[in-house]
Amino acid sequence: MAAILEVSGLKKSYDKFSLQNVSFNIQEGCITGFIGINGAGKTTTIHSILNLIHTDAGTIKFRGKDISSSEKQFKDKIGVVFDSGCFYDELSIKDMTAIISPSYSNWDDRIFQKYLERFSLRKEQTVGTLSKGMKMKYSLALALSHNAELLIMDEPTSGLDPLMREQFISILKEYVEPGGRAVFYSTHNTTDLDKSADMLIMINAGSIVFEEDKDALLEKFRTVKGDLKHLTPDIEALMLRCDKSKYGFEGITDKAETIKQYSMNLLLERTTIEEIMLAYAKERG
Repeated sequence: MAAILEVSGLKKSYDKFSLQNVSFNIQEGCITGFIGINGAGKTTTIHSILNLIHTDAGTIKFRGKDISSSEKQFKDKIGVVFDSGCFYDELSIKDMTAIISPSYSNWDDRIFQKYLERFSLRKEQTVGTLSKGMKMKYSLALALSHNAELLIMDEPTSGLDPLMREQFISILKEYVEPGGRAVFYSTHNTTDLDKSADMLIMINAGSIVFEEDKDALLEKFRTVKGDLKHLTPDIEALMLRCDKSKYGFEGITDKAETIKQYSMNLLLERTTIEEIMLAYAKERG
């Protein structure tokens, strides 16, 4: 697979936070989930990619071209969805769209109307009367209506009910299915990633922790449970995180086979994306 977006050595410093040499690739045909706890650097990274903030260092390439010299062409080829839509509340969907759509060379009103109908939105509705979830649907309709090659989204399922989140996942899969496209989205709802993501990138305290195939990541890690009397220093050292109570212990490890060699009295279970994320966040906190 070819990289559609390449982020290299991205740095941005604030008084109490900084992005530190952030580097990763987004591959064609992949839905990539961008995870991390609040304040980890997800939104700062996305804003840096979109040149909404000035970075201190780093390069971003879209289809092999540095976007610093082709920003207009880059933004014409991407769809963007934010947690909070940047719309004029007093305008109707029709009038708001009339302002936004000319920005894209490949705007397709037929596709846009299809998504409005799919999301139960009407052009006559005033933006200010839309719920947070409905505004998110409108943002998604805009992002999908100009033949974008890459969707970049920050918390796109925020405010959506479970049924709409299922619909959202189906839409993402439909979007990448023809090939030559990719999705990059941050989310706190890691259960959505269980169903949708091909790749996962985690950021913590401004640094990339891992960039891995989702299925391979879930296969590598295990939750370890057992009685405290079976928790030796050697076993604890093999865990990314270990929580203890009077009832026993529970931890996360990527060394399950080694732990088995130390003790057969422990329970090892498949873990979740959220548990892996929290284990790394605690370990590096």
